[in-house]
Amino acid sequence: MCQYLVHAGLIVMAVDPIGQGERLSYYEAALQDVTVRPCTGEHDYAGSQCWPLDEALARYFVHDGMRAVDYLRTRPEVDPAKIGVTGNSGGGTQTSLMMICDPRIAAAAPATFIMNRETYLFAGGAQDSEQIWRGMTALGFDHEDILLAMAPKPVLVLAATYDFFPIEGTRRTVERTRRFWDMYGAGDCFGLEEDDSVHKYTAKLAQKAAAFFAKHLLGEEPNVRREVRPFTSSLLWCTESGQVRGELAGARAVYDENVDRVAELEEIRGGLPEQLRKEQALLWLRTVVFASRNACELNPRLYMLKGQLAELQVYNCIWWSQENLLNHGIVFRDFRYAGNELPLTIALWDGGTGHIQTHLPWLRETCANGRSVMVLDVSGVGPLTPHSLHNGDPAEFYEIIHKLTDDLIWLNDSLAALRTYDVTRALDMAERLPQTKPDDISLYLNGRQGFYGMLATALDRRIKQVEAVGGMGSVAAWIRARYYEQHDIMSVVLPGMLKYFDLPDLERWIAQDRQLDHEKEGNVHEDQCVGNS
Repeated sequence: MCQYLVHAGLIVMAVDPIGQGERLSYYEAALQDVTVRPCTGEHDYAGSQCWPLDEALARYFVHDGMRAVDYLRTRPEVDPAKIGVTGNSGGGTQTSLMMICDPRIAAAAPATFIMNRETYLFAGGAQDSEQIWRGMTALGFDHEDILLAMAPKPVLVLAATYDFFPIEGTRRTVERTRRFWDMYGAGDCFGLEEDDSVHKYTAKLAQKAAAFFAKHLLGEEPNVRREVRPFTSSLLWCTESGQVRGELAGARAVYDENVDRVAELEEIRGGLPEQLRKEQALLWLRTVVFASRNACELNPRLYMLKGQLAELQVYNCIWWSQENLLNHGIVFRDFRYAGNELPLTIALWDGGTGHIQTHLPWLRETCANGRSVMVLDVSGVGPLTPHSLHNGDPAEFYEIIHKLTDDLIWLNDSLAALRTYDVTRALDMAERLPQTKPDDISLYLNGRQGFYGMLATALDRRIKQVEAVGGMGSVAAWIRARYYEQHDIMSVVLPGMLKYFDLPDLERWIAQDRQLDHEKEGNVHEDQCVGNS
């Protein structure tokens, strides 16, 4: 691509994105190798830690592009009024970001990225962290807006017909926006070029782009049909070693910026009075959990009411958490308490009812002590797990759960908020279970997915007691960790959370609230005793 542009008479500056080329953030000089997979792997590894800070990886990509323009404008051989931008895939994302954010761009050719959100919801998978623009779908934004940000400047959309970015979406977006260039009398400045190819910047598309930029930036129509060969990577290095982190002291990465931002937010939160912090935090949490959801009728179903697992009586229950979203649980009771009304413990752990065998000793002990237990499957867990995209673990990187977390963030939502809402609906369901004391409900949380139970406990006083084992502990501590367990991490990310609280704050507030509740119950009991005497 770069060589075709040069042969067309243009100056080219190729920018290494974060996690690619000479900018591998997890390159360790002592190893002379990386510890996190480059490119999309690094994008999500660093990008996931941005979300709780109310940040997004896209901001760094925008900043890189704008600083590249700043630099080009200092070069005497560059016309500062005639700077264009192009790139494919993630480079198409960066091109799109520059089209929206930098008015100095004179012409743009986004490749193998422009589509629309609707077709990608059906046909696509997960996307890189910098491609997830929080809340933009909720605001009505779509890829038409990327193109319209440039009107009536020259724009050429480049597309591969066999791309995982659906060509139907590309064609629709181009056709829906073409009339705006026509209205400006600039119809010849806007177009679409396709190649019958899989996802890549093909030679044909590169030649079309070179001719496009030569025409609109140079006023020429050169012959760009020639053979080119890529250079050996080391010939293009700006550093001796091929890695910035390998030789430049003080080189910073997104991780370092995130660590600084954690400290900044902690200082801001710490400067507020405790009660005000708590009120603001719980108001924000309640809003993100409940604002976009309508509580429908549970319409519960109870199945296998006479099931038996050794000494445990077992049955299944299914209910609607939201319209079109089912939740599921399996209820266990010791047969020795048959016919008795029992307090209930809702158990929330990684894998839900699919991992009962792992937790069977705890389950048996709890039931033997006179409690019933409902093992809860929140949305997308246990038998509610959606089909995988690539026949692998649905919770792995770039698999179906990852895709759904991305889609929710576009909607200004998150899987963590949705599943927290599920826990509150499980409390509603608990009040409908036979032979259950609705005023004595506790939670047992084990593993990362106990995160949802902790959030729900802060919002719902029906939960009398919480036992948490092996949870996240602190989101800030996770962000400060240079290396962490990435598996299914986005399902426990609540965007913006650290602006208001961390998990230790919630635990403290929950303990305070439950103590107050206990004291009130004690006072009521004393009043009743006095009245009876």
